[in-house]
Amino acid sequence: MTWNKLVLTWYVDAANDGIVLKTFLRDIKRISRKTLAEIKFKGGTIYINGKQETVRKRLHVGDKVTVSFPREEVSQKIKRIELPLDIIYEDEHVLVINKPSSIVTIPTKDHDESSVAGMVLHYFETIGWPATFHAVNRLDRDTSGLMLVAKHRHSHDLCVKMQQQGSIQRTYVALVMGEMPWHVGSIHFPIARKSSSIIERERHCSGQKATTHYHRLNKNHLFSEVKLLLETGRTHQIRVHMASLGYPLVGDTLYGGEMLHMKRQALHSYELAFCHPLTGQKHHYRANIPEEFYRS
Repeated sequence: MTWNKLVLTWYVDAANDGIVLKTFLRDIKRISRKTLAEIKFKGGTIYINGKQETVRKRLHVGDKVTVSFPREEVSQKIKRIELPLDIIYEDEHVLVINKPSSIVTIPTKDHDESSVAGMVLHYFETIGWPATFHAVNRLDRDTSGLMLVAKHRHSHDLCVKMQQQGSIQRTYVALVMGEMPWHVGSIHFPIARKSSSIIERERHCSGQKATTHYHRLNKNHLFSEVKLLLETGRTHQIRVHMASLGYPLVGDTLYGGEMLHMKRQALHSYELAFCHPLTGQKHHYRANIPEEFYRS
């Protein structure tokens, strides 16, 4: 697949007869004000029936609206990583990947650090896709599993709004220390950055609202297997919430867990469900739980 520019096309239906183009693009097609400005000033174009027009043009039934988005500025500071992506699904708007453990989503201070961003940017350059890296959900370095990546800024804008509305469902599987006594439940503890650390988070009344739903699947004398559904997406949410109950993740030494049979924290993004940001089609994916979770 090779694209030089992202181009989207729509036909005006009876419900939008007489609408102004700007209103059609902003309110109906949900293109952000910032993106419209970039189309205008950074090399994009807007056509109605093949003729370039301004956003003040009034539309009529059957009109063909074509928007050509400008190429995005891609950071050259992120090191490109020539590693194969485990792609679960891909089209012109979204990418679903199965992230390996032991790699960060986005490099922090060390720009030479290997990252999912570097892997995706290398892939984009290989296929000629003119966009930068837009993570919709981020996973910690040692967390494996499903990630949703938007393939252009408009898709990212829509996905962020979906996430804020709670319409992107993310389910994880974790191993927690000890025999967890409860079968199902919900945790509603706010989470804040710990004042003594730039990394660690804690349960704190001044923090952001955070909700995690859990379902215990199995248990033994060493650990319990738990399925977790996130209602919010705070940094270290699952790790902090489970530790606050007295059941930290296996391998999560930052929050009180022990390594046991793991070489990393036992957390896997197992399931991802969402409606496509542009087509509205339902998507539902699962990523097999790594074998290392069950090695003794």
